[in-house]
Amino acid sequence: MAIAAALPAIAVAAAFPVGAATAAMAASPGQATDARESRTIDAGGRAIAAVAAPTGDTVANADIGARLVAPPDIVERVDSGDFKGAEAAIAAALSDASLSTDQRTALEFQRERMRRILLDFRLDEAAAKARLRRDIPDLTDAEFARWDAAGLIEARVIDGERRWFSRGPSNLFRLSEEARQRRATPLKFYDSPLEVAHPHHAAVREAAVASGERSVAPQRVRVTQSLTVKPDTVPAGETLRAWLPFPRAIDGQQEGIALQSTVPARHQLAPESALQRTVYMEAPAIAGQPTAFSVTYELTVNAQYADIDPARVVPADITPELAPFVAERAPHVVFSDAMRLESARIVGDETNPYRIAQKLFAAVDRIPWAGAREYSTISNIGQHALEQGHADCGQQTLLLITLLRMNGIPARWQSGWIFSDGDYNNMHDWGWMYLAPYGWVPMDVTFGRLPGADGKLQDFYLGGLDAWRIAFNDDWSREFVPAKRHPRSETVDLQRGEVEWDGGNLYFDQWNYDFEWQLLPPVTDDGT
Repeated sequence: MAIAAALPAIAVAAAFPVGAATAAMAASPGQATDARESRTIDAGGRAIAAVAAPTGDTVANADIGARLVAPPDIVERVDSGDFKGAEAAIAAALSDASLSTDQRTALEFQRERMRRILLDFRLDEAAAKARLRRDIPDLTDAEFARWDAAGLIEARVIDGERRWFSRGPSNLFRLSEEARQRRATPLKFYDSPLEVAHPHHAAVREAAVASGERSVAPQRVRVTQSLTVKPDTVPAGETLRAWLPFPRAIDGQQEGIALQSTVPARHQLAPESALQRTVYMEAPAIAGQPTAFSVTYELTVNAQYADIDPARVVPADITPELAPFVAERAPHVVFSDAMRLESARIVGDETNPYRIAQKLFAAVDRIPWAGAREYSTISNIGQHALEQGHADCGQQTLLLITLLRMNGIPARWQSGWIFSDGDYNNMHDWGWMYLAPYGWVPMDVTFGRLPGADGKLQDFYLGGLDAWRIAFNDDWSREFVPAKRHPRSETVDLQRGEVEWDGGNLYFDQWNYDFEWQLLPPVTDDGT
């Protein structure tokens, strides 16, 4: 479509001088980085180069969503599919010379959002049917029309043309038993083995109940995560800047984090105060060659289990520390009228916070999982999950967080990567909620109630977590250290990484990513 050519990659004024980050990066592949203080150290523990990065709750934890808030009428035009009208309104707004840098960035990002939406919704009707006929060779036009009318093949109208989501045909088999039965070959979903009853769940609960401890069943893991920019994506000689996810130490959840190496060797590790923590690297683009970035580290991951007695749970005293976790946070956690009606329908006259959480958890768990469009293209993810009829893990989690907060139950975000003792691994989002007198307890509404489990194990993921996950993020939409100059490919989460150059951000179609893991022998009491 012509509109795609009219939506160039955006460019934003640099938040840091070009060389500022490089000057602070580690200089030798043999050096480690002190995770608590974000400084480079040598093998003998001597500090050799201070990292010029903010700490505490300043730049590191600024909300990038607030910087990308555009005029509501333009956002609504994009959401409604009036891209031509949105483009005209954006062009008119940008002609105002008095706009601030942030205002210009927000407007330009709406252009980029339209470009990304067109990438997600790139199928016309013929292409959508062709995708389905790979699995249902005798698909009829009437079947397609019926499933489409029921909203089972995600589509939207853009400038008068109906377009289908690229994952809509495959999502259909998640959403429709009838479609699954029509497949020429049986379907096997790529799901975690821990989404059903598993011996690990029983072992975690037994260890927690027997010991009285919440954190049990530790596992030592070595991880290598990589990001590889495709050849000739940017001109040769230009500097590529990459941010890869890196875990922060969380008492009782993930500990003993040790950076082993990075490629390139020079790097900057963000402080542990960064709620979306990264390791930053730079490399020059070489003609005809991919540009690879990677980080290898080790850590100990603990399972979690709180044996909750509903009779003991009382409404939380909302202290200043808890207040942000019962508040709205636009654009993705908003107490809309539709959200209030849904909450009232689910909760009824229940007053016990745990019972309220159970009801909300069950309601969101009933929303079928399906592959989602890119989060950066969605103006309100919680509301989108409520209205769409299907959702992925992050959408379900933000919806549940919204509903819990509306009912005075503090709730917060966490996300990262999950894996298994087999070959399964994937990105994943979950959360935590605060229940007095238990404090913060985990929740994973996407794994939900465990089919086939007995007794309390059915509700394992409402108060428990497995030890097969690494948290990269303790919040969503937080600034990187060093800050990214151009708006991110993923404006909410951080799991695959991010990369840019002076000319703009590089979107997901311009690079590849990978996650490799290896279980290590447990660390003994003497440290061996």
